Amino acid sequence: MIEIQVNGEQQCCQAQTLSDVLNELGYADAIVATALNGQFITQSMRDSTQLKQGDKLEVLAPMQGG
Repeated sequence: MIEIQVNGEQQCCQAQTLSDVLNELGYADAIVATALNGQFITQSMRDSTQLKQGDKLEVLAPMQGG
């Protein structure tokens, strides 16, 4: 298990990739933007983006309205 920060909160996870951690955290079917350690990660890169101990992940959902 590794410990990462997700949206400012510490999380322990078993996932090794960004795609896997999104599934583990319940974002599997959600349309979200992701940034890892301050760098935007496209959806197509999530499967190959490896997580490391202490990474900081931001998961952002689009807002609707006006």
